[in-house]
Amino acid sequence: MNDERDTSDLVSALAARLTPVRRLRPPALRALGWLALVAALAAWPVAHYSNVPVFLARIAVPRVAVECAATLLTALAALLAAFELSLPDRSRRWALLPLAPLALWIAASGYGCLANGLGGGGPGDLLGESRRCFMFIVMASVPLAALLFWALRRARPLAPLPVALTGALAVAALAAFVLQFFHPFDVTVIDLALHLAAIATVMLAVTVLRPMLLGREAAAPWAAGRYSAWL
Repeated sequence: MNDERDTSDLVSALAARLTPVRRLRPPALRALGWLALVAALAAWPVAHYSNVPVFLARIAVPRVAVECAATLLTALAALLAAFELSLPDRSRRWALLPLAPLALWIAASGYGCLANGLGGGGPGDLLGESRRCFMFIVMASVPLAALLFWALRRARPLAPLPVALTGALAVAALAAFVLQFFHPFDVTVIDLALHLAAIATVMLAVTVLRPMLLGREAAAPWAAGRYSAWL
């Protein structure tokens, strides 16, 4: 009897210290809010420093328009997937959502490479402006990742790896889309290779840093089996 009373007293004492937890908004709304914030922050530099007439002339070409649209769709799909996967009751299949637009993005860019050749530089300089594209995607992804993973961290995801991968793809694809406003030439083989290398770099860095970005894995024992494949 004493043990039961002690246990009851302990439970009552712990319950008395509990504070109400505010439920997170639906993932789609959280993703939309984050995207609206990023759009507001990016509007001024794009408006003041990009060459909008050149951008409009480039996307007047159907293939380039498809490439830009697929880039943005990849970012949006990966962003939604990251917010969905941050919740413990969501299906792991959300990680597949960005794959279709990503494939379309690579296919449209690859088709452009057939027409534009190997590199965009002068003789002996295959990289041309492409090295700046690599740096732009990587550097622009840093503040975007900081904002995104600050928002995702609030959900305390039980399986951080798929959240980190889809989140990294989202910010890298969004940076690649913003790059289109400053991109003075069509895609080449070297240009596409460096774009993909920049995205891979961002995804690798986020994967390595995911314990710091999202918090260390803290899966409850009942969830360990379900999520072990993602850790």
